[in-house]
Parts: sequence; structure tokens; C-alpha cells
Amino acid sequence: MVKFYESSFTYDYSFPAVTLAYFLRYPNPYSTHVLSTDVISRSIDPLTGRLHTLRVHRKSSRLPAAAIKLLPQSVLGNVACGRSESYVLETSTIDVNEGWMRTESKNLDWTGILSVVEKQEYQRQTVGGEEDFSVRPGTTNVVTTVIFKSRLGDRLRARAKKGEVVAVVEGEEEPKKGFFANLGTAGIQRSIEAIASRKTESQLGHSKEGMVVVLERLRSGGLVGVLEGMRKDREMAGLDGSVFKKA
Repeated sequence: MVKFYESSFTYDYSFPAVTLAYFLRYPNPYSTHVLSTDVISRSIDPLTGRLHTLRVHRKSSRLPAAAIKLLPQSVLGNVACGRSESYVLETSTIDVNEGWMRTESKNLDWTGILSVVEKQEYQRQTVGGEEDFSVRPGTTNVVTTVIFKSRLGDRLRARAKKGEVVAVVEGEEEPKKGFFANLGTAGIQRSIEAIASRKTESQLGHSKEGMVVVLERLRSGGLVGVLEGMRKDREMAGLDGSVFKKA
């Protein structure tokens, strides 16, 4: 099962402000589930001048009750009170001269059940026919695409097909029906698809709201205002400030 989701949004802020806010967006009031952010690598291409960054985010995820009921403990792993920790790998490339930034985020956990890849492309808009390089008011457009693939559904479908072949062989014992067989392959696929769709739409909405909060702090108080807001958000979430090491 492969699903595709796409949306576009325009921020009423200039390209430099939006790209800066992107790297300073955690924590914010809409991302209290993000526990830490670390930079793995960062470099500038000497030929193109493009900035390449690789980061990893550690998040606390609340699993939907439907997912907990749907999946057996052997698949769920270590889940306490409906919550589990997961990691997201993020890559980004910024071209200041051409005015664009491309990012890609993908989950490092639960890939055997659901693989989620989110891509975003930010594009600098023009002001009065001229490109705006400042942090003054401007506009920046972003197109977000999300692809999620149910690897579990694929495996179940393959097993179901294999089971049909075995069943027609005379004298063969009927395959034992485990948890997934009893629930039904189609039912599992539909459930995983529904859960992924709901979470994707909700998370994208929160992501935009969080970016707007950071951008407003940047506009009203500059970098100091952003850092002060981050400190308050960490206190509200009960997080140790040291976990957000390198934005």
C-alpha cells in the first residue's frame, strides 16, 4: 500500500526568516512531543554554495488506541501507557542564491509496519518584481508531499497469495491462522491506511502552526525572542534544555 498526500502553503515572511525558523522550530507549543534534536553533519558545497544539513529528531509518539488493539505485542515492542519513542532522520539543502530549500524527513523506527517520507520545497517569492533577501516581511511558498507505505500490508498480501497456492495442493494441511489472518489482510491494510492518513493531516497542521509561532517570535523579538520562547516551551514541556543541543 502506497499513499500520497500533497499540500501547499504560503508564509507571510521572507525566505531568510522562514529558513531560519525551520532550523529553530523545535521546541514550540505545537511540538511538545519532540524530545531532542541533534545535528549529525553540516557542510557547504564549495562549488554551488549550498548548505547541506543532516539532523535527527527524537520524538515521543502517542500510538492511537486502534493501532494498539490492531497490532500484537511482538510487533508493538516496548510501549508504555500508549507512548513510545521514535527517531526521524532529516536532510535539508539550501540554495541562498536561487532562493530555495528542499528537505526530506523519514522515520527510522516502525519501518517494518509503516514507512513515512515527507518532502518539502520552500521557494522565495518576489516583492514588487524583485527578490527579497532580507528578514523583512515577504512571502515564501512551501509545497509538502508525504508518501507512506505499509510494508506490513505488503507482507500480508504476499502471504495471503502464497496461502492460496498452498491451499489448493492436495493433501497439504491448511495454514494455521494467526492474529493477522483472523483479522483479515484487507482489514489490516485499511486500518493502517486510515491511521496514517489521520496522523499525517494532523501533524502537518501542527507543523505549520509551530512554524508561525517561531516566525512571530523572530519578527517581534529577533533571535533573542526565539531563544526565550524555546526556553519557556522546554519548561512547559518539562524538558531539560540540554537535550536541544544543536539546532
